[in-house]
Amino acid sequence: MKKVNLYLFTHHKRTQIGVDFKFDLELKEHLKTFKGVRWTQTHTCFYVPAIRDQLEALKLHLKIKNIEADDSLVDFSRLEVPKGIILPEKEQQILNYSRYLKGLRQSKSTIKTYTSFTRKFLEFHSAKDTYQQADVARFIEAEIAQKEYSISTHRQCISALKHYFEFTDKALFDTSLLKRPKKSAYLPTVLSKEEMLDLLRYTRNLKHRCILALLYSSGLRIGELIRLELKDISIDRKQILIRQSKGRKDRYVMLAEMFLPLLYNYLQTYEPKRYLAEGLNGPYSASAIRAFLRNSCSRAKIRKRVTPHTLRHSFATHMLENGTDIRYIQELLGHAKPETTMIYTHVTQKDLMKFQSPLDVSLKELLERGDKNDGNLRLSRNLLG
Repeated sequence: MKKVNLYLFTHHKRTQIGVDFKFDLELKEHLKTFKGVRWTQTHTCFYVPAIRDQLEALKLHLKIKNIEADDSLVDFSRLEVPKGIILPEKEQQILNYSRYLKGLRQSKSTIKTYTSFTRKFLEFHSAKDTYQQADVARFIEAEIAQKEYSISTHRQCISALKHYFEFTDKALFDTSLLKRPKKSAYLPTVLSKEEMLDLLRYTRNLKHRCILALLYSSGLRIGELIRLELKDISIDRKQILIRQSKGRKDRYVMLAEMFLPLLYNYLQTYEPKRYLAEGLNGPYSASAIRAFLRNSCSRAKIRKRVTPHTLRHSFATHMLENGTDIRYIQELLGHAKPETTMIYTHVTQKDLMKFQSPLDVSLKELLERGDKNDGNLRLSRNLLG
């Protein structure tokens, strides 16, 4: 499937939606048929005005030719409304709600998620102006449960609606009665140290290998890596400054000694200007990193489901297995609560190795009693002979 990346930039003193893609004549010609698309020689890209309706129409236009549009870099809360345009009531409510969330100093990611859920809710109850608890229940059942969204998505949806009702006072019931489902308790997927080295060896592209090595060696979140600027990497101190990450906190993480030769090679070869991981128009997208990570796992014959966050999980687990105090790991990961970091104590190999399986104990006892020639001990064949 062909793909384009959408992002926000300023042109003619207005916010525009840029369209970035690897050159493809058929894709280019199809894009040019979209009403409202323009070309800027200054920024060397196609673009459309940063209006939600234009964005949705563009995505539908691209979908006709089976072209995927990644809009993860488009922050809906920043979209401008041109002067003289009167928004429909629903759109005005969403705009006011996003401004309210900004006033609460919510993160851009939270604002995008909450406004998206609220928009779905308002569209589901298009003829209503006030809501009962049953209205929320019907929406959750039809749009969240039946479509098999995850428990975490369900919880986010409830949080979004609670904030919306607090802002608009449209709920005719006590919103504290809206309960979030209990979180699922999943253990993180972790790569072994050998799998991690194989993954890096089978990543052929130098830039891609540098990105994956840094995610693992410093335990970064993917958003932290995407926003990482060269000025925040201190080679002399072997530290990286992560600015205003989750929870709006700064922190320092380690810069691995063995990563430095790879970093030097990458910087000399690609010469990035501002961000460590740069694409054609600013920082790399999260979807691009996930894509080449999947390719590397395939070449390395790693059958686990691996995401960029898996490398962070692997960093924390291997640090714990190497004897690092869990309080230091908490600081390196930027966790607010020690309980979040404690999950890695459940997946470390070091503690499991202290114990023996009853199968191992039973077979060893038989061998010690002199039954070494007993064919029934060979588990690779039929135990019954």
